[in-house]
Amino acid sequence: MARILLQSKSAAVNPLKSSQPLGAAFAFLGVDGAMPLFHGSQGCTSFALVLFVRHFKEAIPLQTTAMDEVATILGAADHLEEAIFNLKNRTKPKLIGVCTTALVETRGEDCAGDIANIKLKHTQELAGTEVVLANTPDFDGAIEEGWARAVTAMIEGITRSGERARHPKKIAILPGCNLTVADVEHMRDMVESFGLKPVILPDISGSLDGTVPDRWVATTYGGTSVEDIRELGTAMQCIAIGEHMRRPAKALLGLTGVPYVLFQSLTGLQDTDRFVSLLSSISGAAVPARVRRRRAQLQDAMLDGHFHFGGKKIAIAAEPDQLFQLATFFAGLGSEIAAAVTTTDRSKILEKVPAVSVQIGDLGDLESLAVGADLLVTHSHGRQASERLRIPLMRIGFPVFDRLGSQHKLAILYQGTRDLIFEVANIFQANQHAPTPEALDPLRNREISHERCSPPLAGQ
Repeated sequence: MARILLQSKSAAVNPLKSSQPLGAAFAFLGVDGAMPLFHGSQGCTSFALVLFVRHFKEAIPLQTTAMDEVATILGAADHLEEAIFNLKNRTKPKLIGVCTTALVETRGEDCAGDIANIKLKHTQELAGTEVVLANTPDFDGAIEEGWARAVTAMIEGITRSGERARHPKKIAILPGCNLTVADVEHMRDMVESFGLKPVILPDISGSLDGTVPDRWVATTYGGTSVEDIRELGTAMQCIAIGEHMRRPAKALLGLTGVPYVLFQSLTGLQDTDRFVSLLSSISGAAVPARVRRRRAQLQDAMLDGHFHFGGKKIAIAAEPDQLFQLATFFAGLGSEIAAAVTTTDRSKILEKVPAVSVQIGDLGDLESLAVGADLLVTHSHGRQASERLRIPLMRIGFPVFDRLGSQHKLAILYQGTRDLIFEVANIFQANQHAPTPEALDPLRNREISHERCSPPLAGQ
């Protein structure tokens, strides 16, 4: 069991984490026709928007209630109401996801009450648009908590309650925020190969996959439909990916009675085998031949790649579930987790990370702990530490803004794990340094003293 080392510094040095509101907005962006709305100042929204645009290289729909000094003192209910009506009239979204920031949370605004009053007074005007609130203060938690709270809020605010007739082939899937567009898309293909119908919430593979629409769309286009969220209770089974998705899975269970199975990771042979076995059990179908072939390819990749992983020291900085996903991947191939840094101590998964300790901290902590490591694994903000330490950097997580296509990087199930092995092994091979003759033979250039080498004098 890893020891959790709490943050002791009074300031962050090269911050690792992003805020809860950003995580909530990220989840809302996975719904079709959605508009995330930050309830706070313009600066909070601008910062999140910059990160989204730099990571996805796309136009991101994100709005703000634009609280000013007066609203901060006297209350911002009017700003919230005006923002909701402006969005409804101008962009006609199917979902407005309100994400609270530290400003309104610190002030103690009753945002839930304000939204309830707005809905009650303007039922007809808001017809066709769901308004969902996620309480996500910046000062608490990080992206994972914000994502989970937004998904929970959508389930509790939209999904029809009560036991419903179950569709025998329908599966509700709640992916964690550490899954990429490619991960979600590949997971859907896997589920459909068993003849099952997946409903994924949120589905960023349909809304943030980098397509070019034939016309300007002010909201998200693609992703989970509001109607699919409403009908989640008709699913036969719920599958949650990542420990932070336990909360929304429990919310769905309590609301509709749909049972859930939680996978803490889908990277690696053993976890993927469990996932495939579950799909086979639910569908009653045999594992397709192409899936079996992907498994055989992964086994071969593990045989080929483990020579490059054995004994390597890895330093990882990521959100808790992604830290667990990557640490177990590296440890399973014979590497040592020399440094593990994460954003928050709220997740129970941290105790299972295969490392001596997990530091709650920032990229400054990673840099100090990673001395002597063979590989750094974190997002793009770790590039300066990589340069200073002269250790190669594997970019993963959010944000990745100095490389193209990060959202299309696959890292789960048989094929994703295979590709991850090849990527890491190639990084190791590209950064190998051939030993010099001096390093192999430290006595090679030793100076031999004149006294020991001189021949004895005559008569001695």
